[in-house]
Amino acid sequence: MMKLSDFKYPVPRNLIAKTPAQPRDHAKLMVLNRKEQTIEDKIFHEISEYFQKGDVLVVNETKVFPARLLGRKEKTNAKIEVLLLRELNHDEGIWDVVVEPARKVRIGNKIYFDDEKIYAEVIDNTTSRGRTIKFNYKGDIYKILDKIGQMPLPHYIKREPTEKDKEDYQTIYAKIVGAVAAPTAGLHFSNRLFAKLERKGVKVLPVVLHIGIGTFRTVDVEDLTKHRMDSEFYEVPFESAKGINQAIDSKRSVFAVGTSVVRVLESNVTTDNHVKAGRGWTDKFIYPPYDFKIVDHLVTNFHLPETTLIMLVSAFAGHEFMMRAYKKAIKEGYRFYSYGDGMLIL
Repeated sequence: MMKLSDFKYPVPRNLIAKTPAQPRDHAKLMVLNRKEQTIEDKIFHEISEYFQKGDVLVVNETKVFPARLLGRKEKTNAKIEVLLLRELNHDEGIWDVVVEPARKVRIGNKIYFDDEKIYAEVIDNTTSRGRTIKFNYKGDIYKILDKIGQMPLPHYIKREPTEKDKEDYQTIYAKIVGAVAAPTAGLHFSNRLFAKLERKGVKVLPVVLHIGIGTFRTVDVEDLTKHRMDSEFYEVPFESAKGINQAIDSKRSVFAVGTSVVRVLESNVTTDNHVKAGRGWTDKFIYPPYDFKIVDHLVTNFHLPETTLIMLVSAFAGHEFMMRAYKKAIKEGYRFYSYGDGMLIL
């Protein structure tokens, strides 16, 4: 049985990407062939070479919203950072959030944003840093967030978010608002690349999984069986399930873009190893060893040590092979994490 310490590796700080490749499909691409145990270096837009007519590419069309708010506490004017996690009641403007510094934020406090027109009152404590807040604004809060919010860049990108991040930290196919972290494997795809895949007869099929901040959280138990994932909302549309099942039945390949897509598909397996349509919440934790039922090939990024993301891709590629690939990536200057380079596991 694998342990947490099996997923430790050093990532030099200079390899942590602070901005994406421009254009986005010109990031580097490392191609791992599990059967041959080979590793190739490519450019991301060359990924189309690995597709055949009838294959399907499954993408997560969740949309990241500007969930980071900078506010001030009433009376004291102390600076408070609020990260919106989950909308609990749209009509009442009630949200689960994380606050910083948490010691200054108590039930009954009001935090003011946007020149004090918009404020939120703290109505409950949920965890040491977690709070439940209620906005005074009762309209479409997402329109307000577009004006007063910042993109919730991961903690390892050591700079302030910019307006450009509202475009960069978003896939070009993002549609359904609800994520506080981007499905980063999809950031490499461009309209030009999709057009190329379409000409080859590849179907692009959407699912949704609203990614939360748990995606970046390191696992803190050595025994992986004791780790619990955060629950995240997902949806598999009927037409997507139908297209994936047609590919399975005609012996074509299912390519998943990102670990979030893998978790959606592997959470919705029928007894005869097909995908069922539907929506719900998943806390599926995939780590080695794991028998994948739906996904044939995986498009992913280079992930943080000791996270559930590296555990999933290690389960898919084989742990030893994955560690060899990461060692090569570090040696050859691949860029890591959300804005970094891509990987295709065949």
